[in-house]
Parts: sequence; C-alpha cells; structure tokens
Amino acid sequence: MSPKPRQAIGEYWRGLESAAVNSDGIAALASAAPHLPRRRLLQLMAASLALGGLGGCGPEPERRNLLPYVEVPPGIVPGQPQLFATAMTEGGYGTGLLVRHQMGRPVKIEGNPDHPASRGAASAIHQASILTMYDPLRAQSIVSAGQLATWEAFVAAAQTWRGNSGEGLRLLTGPITSPTLIAQIAALTTTLPAARWHQWEPYDRDNERAATAVAFGRPLDLVLDFAPADVVFAVESDALSSRPGHLAYARDFAARRRIADAQGQMSRVYAIESTPTLLGAKADHRLALAPAEIERALRVLAGSVAAGPSEWIQIDTPHAAWLKAAAADLLAARGRSLIVLGPEQPRELHLIGHAINAALGNFGATVRPIELVAPEAPGIAELAAEMHAGKVETLMMLGVNPVYAAPADFDFAAALKRVPRSVALSLYRDESAVAATWHLPAAHEYEAWSDTRGFDGTATIMQPQVRPLYGGHSAHQLLAALLGTTEPHEDALVRAQWQRTGGVDFEAFWRDTLRAGVVENSAAATVAATPKIELGGLSAPLSVAPASVTLLFRPEEPIGAGLDTDNPWLLELPRPFTRLTWDNAAILAPVTANRLRVKDEDVVTIEVDKRKIDAPVFVLPGQTAECITLPLGFGRSAGGLAVGVGFDAYRLRTSQALFAETASSVTRTGRTERLATVQHHDRMAGRDLIRSGTAAQYARDPDFLGHTEATGSLYPAVAYPGEAWAMSIDLASCIGCQACVVACQAENNGPIVGKEQVLAGREMHWLRIDRYFTGATDTPTIAFQPVPCMHCEEAPCEVVCPVEATVHDHQGLNAMVYNRCVGTRFCSNNCPYKVRRFNFYAYAEQQDRPAPSWNPDVTVRDRGVMEKCTYCVQRVRAAQIAADREDRRVRDGEIVTACQQSCPTQAIVFGDRNDKTSAVAQRKASPLDYVLLADLNTRPRTSYQAILRNPNPAIPEDAT
Repeated sequence: MSPKPRQAIGEYWRGLESAAVNSDGIAALASAAPHLPRRRLLQLMAASLALGGLGGCGPEPERRNLLPYVEVPPGIVPGQPQLFATAMTEGGYGTGLLVRHQMGRPVKIEGNPDHPASRGAASAIHQASILTMYDPLRAQSIVSAGQLATWEAFVAAAQTWRGNSGEGLRLLTGPITSPTLIAQIAALTTTLPAARWHQWEPYDRDNERAATAVAFGRPLDLVLDFAPADVVFAVESDALSSRPGHLAYARDFAARRRIADAQGQMSRVYAIESTPTLLGAKADHRLALAPAEIERALRVLAGSVAAGPSEWIQIDTPHAAWLKAAAADLLAARGRSLIVLGPEQPRELHLIGHAINAALGNFGATVRPIELVAPEAPGIAELAAEMHAGKVETLMMLGVNPVYAAPADFDFAAALKRVPRSVALSLYRDESAVAATWHLPAAHEYEAWSDTRGFDGTATIMQPQVRPLYGGHSAHQLLAALLGTTEPHEDALVRAQWQRTGGVDFEAFWRDTLRAGVVENSAAATVAATPKIELGGLSAPLSVAPASVTLLFRPEEPIGAGLDTDNPWLLELPRPFTRLTWDNAAILAPVTANRLRVKDEDVVTIEVDKRKIDAPVFVLPGQTAECITLPLGFGRSAGGLAVGVGFDAYRLRTSQALFAETASSVTRTGRTERLATVQHHDRMAGRDLIRSGTAAQYARDPDFLGHTEATGSLYPAVAYPGEAWAMSIDLASCIGCQACVVACQAENNGPIVGKEQVLAGREMHWLRIDRYFTGATDTPTIAFQPVPCMHCEEAPCEVVCPVEATVHDHQGLNAMVYNRCVGTRFCSNNCPYKVRRFNFYAYAEQQDRPAPSWNPDVTVRDRGVMEKCTYCVQRVRAAQIAADREDRRVRDGEIVTACQQSCPTQAIVFGDRNDKTSAVAQRKASPLDYVLLADLNTRPRTSYQAILRNPNPAIPEDAT
C-alpha cells in the first residue's frame, strides 16, 4: 500500500528575507555554496589522511604525578556526583534547585523535582548562574571612598551610623521573601525606629498588587492554575517566561497543549499583545495591538461576558467579531477559563481582568488568591525625593542598582551625591557601587546561608555550595553588623529563625529540610475572599493617536531587566524571537520600518522629551505597527562583561511611563551597526521542516499529516539488538525558552566565542532553536524547533571523514573521537542538518573561567576539533555502569539528557527505542511523529511531534 501523501499545511519561513522567496530557498542555498572541483577535493582528502597519521607521531607526553587526598572527605567517591538542594531567587521569589558537585566542586544546576516552583526544571538563568558564581570579573575587594578597606573597618563604621534612633538611615532592597531577612529588617526598624526600609525593582509588579488591593480590599498574590483551564486569554502575559512560578505554569500549560496528555481536551489560547511573548507565540489566535487598542479590546471582552458595563460592547474596535467569539468561548468554559495579564498592563486593565475572572467563576478554580509572599514597603520615589531634599544621611543598597536602572526623572546619581554615606552590596562593581562611598562585594546565593519562599509561599533553606570564592558577604551579615549582633554568621541567623517554627525535634527538621530543599507544609493557604469590583467608575478608554510611535520598555528574554547581563552564556544565547546575541536592538514592525525607511542594522535616534538614545533597528514580524520595543538591561557603564554592550533604554524611562511612552521623534542617523543574529545561520535545505495541523483534523483523521517514505538504501541495515537510544521532541510543547541550550552548554563544557565569531557564523551551541513564521508578516503564527544532532543511522558525516573521527558505536550513537579529528570539516559540509560545530580557535582556553567550573565528565575540546551533540553519552554510560553493577537493564527514564532535564514543558523525551513500553517508543509510534529531511534517507534517531493547534472555528483563519 502506498504511503498517504503529505498534506500541505502552510509555508514556514525564518525571516522576512525568506518570506518573499521561500520557494526558491534551495536554489539560493545551492548558489551560495562555494564550488569545489573534484581534483581539489581529492587533494584535500589525501592531505587529511597524511595529517591523520601525524597525530600519532610526536614526543611522549610529559609525565606528572597527581597528589591524591591524604584523607578523602566522607561521602565523596571519585567520579560519583553528589546533589545538594538549595534555591535561587528571581525578583525575590525562590525556585528550588539541586546543585551537582564533582569532588566537592559545583559544576551543574538542576531543578528540584520536589519543589513546586521547579518540578525538576531549571530556566536558562538558573543554568547560567553557576558561571556567575565562578566569574572572576566579580568584585573581590571592599572599597571605601576609592581606597581598599576591610570588613572590620566597615563594621566599625556601621556602628557609628546608628545614632539618633537611625534618623536619616535608609535601606533599599529588591522584593524580599526571605523570612530571616524580613525578621532582620523588622528588628532594625524596631531598634532604630527612625530608619526606613524601601523596596524597588526595575521591572516591578506594582500594578498587579494595586489592582488586587482594590478588588479584595488588601493586596494579595494570585497563584494561577493552567491545568484545569480549557480556555486561556492572555494579555501580553509573562506567565511562561518570568512571572514567579513560570516553570510550573509552563509545565501545566504544555500538558494541556499535548493532545495525548490532555486526553483529547486540548486547551484553546487567545492572546493580545504589543510585542511577541512566549505565551502569545503558542496562542491559537493572536492579535498584535498597541497599548491603547489593548485597553479597548479588553473592555469589549468584559462587556461581552457581563463583567463590565453593557455599553462597553459598543466600543469601536476593528476586532469586535474576534473578541465576541473569544467571549463566547470563555462563557462556555465558566470555571475552566483563565484571564492572565502581564505586569506592564495598567492597574485599570488588571482590575478588568479580575472582573472577567470573577464573572466567569475562575477565582478558586484557576486563580487562587493568597497573602503576599513578599511584604510591601515604600518605593523608590519617596526615597529619591528624600535624598534630593537632603534628608538621607546613610543609604544602604542591597543587591540593587538604582544609579543604572532607576527612572530617569529621579536622577538617582545626582541624588546619591547628596547622601554623605552610601553602601552598595553587589556581585559586581556596578554603576551604584562606583557612585557609593562604600562598596561591599556580595556573596553569591550559592556561597551563603539564607532562606526564601516560592511563588506559592513554599519555603526553602538556601545552603551554601562553596565558601565565598571572592570574599563576598551576604545581606544577613551586613544587617547583623548594623544591628551590632554578636553572631554575624548567617547560618546561625537562619537556624535561629527556623527554630521558632521547626517543631520539637529541630535537628531532624533541619536535616530533612536541607536534604529535600523544601520546608514541608509551608505553602500559603488560599484566602477566602470574594473580589468586589465596580468597573463603571473607570475613566474613558485611551484614545488611539495614529501619528504617534509608542515605545515599549521590556526585559530581554531570557536575560531579564539587567541583573544577569554580565553572564556570557546569557549574552551569547540567541533571543527567542529576534535570534540576536550580545547586543539589544530597537524592534520594529515591518510596516513601521517601511514608513521610517529603515532596515535591519540601521541606527535610529529615539527622542523623548529631550532625552535621546541611538539604537540599531531589528525588523520583527509579529511586532505591532507603530510600536517600538526597547529591551532593557544593556548599555552598562560599569560592572563585568556587559560594559559597553548594547544601548541603555533606561535613559528614556520615567516613573510616569515605566512600560510605555510616546516618542517625540524617531529619525535615521545614516549609520549602521552590525547585529550578531543567528536567524539565518545553519539553514537546512528542505521542506516540511515544521509540520502542523489542528486538533479537529487530528480527531477526524489521526494520520492526516501523512508521512514521507524514505527511498531504499544500497547498504544493508544494521541491527541494534540491545539498546537503541533515540529522542523525540514535541514541537507543540516547545515554548522557545532556551533553557535546553544553556543546559547543554553547562553540561558539555560549551565555550563562548564572542560577538565577532558569532557574526562569522562560528557560534558553538550544540543545540539550537530555530524560530519559524507562517502567515502574514503583521500577525504571523510562530513556531520553535530545537535542533540537536540527529544521530542518523545512515549518517552522511561519517562517510566523508578521512580519519574516522566520527563513527557509530554499538548502540547506534553517532560518536566523535576527538583525538582523531584533523579538522577537515568535511563532516560539517555534508551534514544536512547543520548541527556540527568547529573550534576555529582555542575558545575554551581563551575563556577567563576557573578550572573548577568545568564538568570533568566531558572532554574540553581544543582548536581544530569538530564537536556536536552526543546525546549526553556520559550520562548514558553512567546509567549503564550502574545497571551492570546491579545486573539489570537500564530502566526507562533512568537516563535523562541535560536538555531534557531542564525543559519546563517536558517537550523532550529520551530513551531506548527498542523498548516498546518506553516513553520515547510510544511517542515515535504516534501518527504525529516525523523526521527532518526524510527524503535524504539518513534515518535520524531524533524525531519530532507535529504541532497541533486548536483554533476557534468561529474566527476566520485570516483574522488569526
């Protein structure tokens, strides 16, 4: 029986250049390839054979004696990793993690499967945090008035600042959930009643709290539940990227988008947003709207579900039919729907969102209110005013950088000059540290004792993984010194805090809590409160000014708003949508770029009320017309690696326009600036790279996508009777968060190459995530596709290697023998998937990275060596050795690759294909399973699950 022909679902394209000429893509690639005559090819192959022989000729390696432990610490077995539980905070909220140690050295971060905020996953920032801990560019000396000082000198000085009941003493921190630190601050304000604590975060969630204060009578936190949500309506939401609990939310969201896990009841997602988000990219229907249009659209939606005044239904909007269809969907899913807004939306829009959730009966079902996890404190506005007025005598800045990131109208740098004494506690000598009279190097979170709470209130004890590498001190130690506490060690402070709640047998509680990484039964209880919202008194919706350009200030995913821009892994990590590395850019819609007559890399001057910046342009499909997104966190003037990288968008951001501002002018400068984007690197020449369909099509005919049957091979098939390792990647679950890319880099000692090498196409990530569009350029559908090595059974790379540096092992893995490689790069040229990476330079040696930070289980490659994904063969071998020791087969799920382990959505499954009961075999048996470039007959071990979407049949396809 002949195979069912594949159904044409729609053309996917990687960028605007390929959108117009997608049908000619293969010809373009062929014409771009350099011509190599047959005679020259034979000459190069002969030279390669000679070079391969030279690899065995040379002097005997120098012999050196290694000194073992005189006394091996208990519990340490050479080569056997140990895991220790701790946590890391983002925006003050903790995520439980496991730190993997090799011979006492932390080398890798994993998620804690027992922690509700992690569930075993770890984000790109979590994975990269290990590199920040080892970073030699961190501050290493205490500085006072430009001179080196000591901790003892600081403690002595701090004792003199306590006079007059702390009058003029101010403390500035970010959001805090640490019970110990909160208790210390309370003790400080009790002992020194005139002292004041202020709290500030560059990209805050104040609008969310202000809305809950109106709706519930007091500010509350809201815990979301995507698991029971049949219909999700997102308003530029960061629920899958940076909202506290985003890893847990991504897990539940993805489970409802996999039709097998959802038991046929796939959720439906609507999104309205001004700039693309990870949640919006997975939406079945998405509208790109300006902020004023978003407000009008949400009012129409509220009126349509009887959550707002009935006259709101009549608000003029070109998307009325789209919104009414979405409203009907929400009404049909009462108690099983969810409205979720991003932090940049105004308080009034959050109130409307709460009203819609209340009208639909979602509170207590998909939305759970809890008491605030991070207590409130006065903000930075009051502090800046007091500083300018000369009322602040001592300012202590703990882990914040207001000189760089505070609203421009506060002129915090000038205000700080009016403060006689200022202290900055930070990992790097950043802008605030340079301006302060005292700078104290901070201990990394992996170097100090502390505690924290997660998004749902769950507490974790943070235990240090190493002693402070660069002499840093924690916030606990600083406050203890200010309080004059006789025991300044933070471990005693944390223990004392939990002894109040640890029960009768505190030592047992302490041991169990440290081991598990979770304080049992510490999650916050649901608040039994009913929202009371009156929307009739809201002001009229904003008018849309067609001639204006709106500036959107947004954190750069996955880097954030500036705290992690000194990390080289994150700087070189391609952004999900632009695929930019290193720099940031002003993101424009194609129609806006055409009106301004600019293109990629053109530099424009953006002015707001006489404040101006110059920024290179990046044109992005899906961006809202007349909206320019300015990523925050770049343009640093002090700190570590990020100094001088990109432009500083904070210079245009004021306290009255934290998230959106109207530009006074946007003009071309005539200059260009090269941007290191990888969106057109490693292109695969083929069709049907992304396959997609709808849930309705799948229900009618599970085999509706059809399959490509590979042509016959002249080579006899090789049988693998034992284990046959394979991987399946579900494209419907992949949200493009890039956690897998950094996890692979951390596990396999991937080097950093720098911007110039990225521009030359020499990035070294073993795993890349290709981003594709389909549909119109203004509102395209977006898809992400992770591409590791395919581990082909008929691997084209192997037959062209003259020295057999790439071969198959007995289980079918495409292995690399680094010592044989002579760097011909024939294998890379012959790889149709473009997943091989070549060390043009000794990138690993050029990194300013301490030796203890490398993973000893993986070889560090040298110049002239090809490398690629190995399916984490070191983990495969470790599991096989453990199974052999116990005289059994490797269990399904026992081997977890680094990319699989970090993935928050469980998009990646790895295992034994020969075991028909394994998860990977069951996925591969699905009619949605397919392989890339099947026509080439390479027989890849890595396959993909096609994307299924669940569109509303009442909304035409061209209306998205």
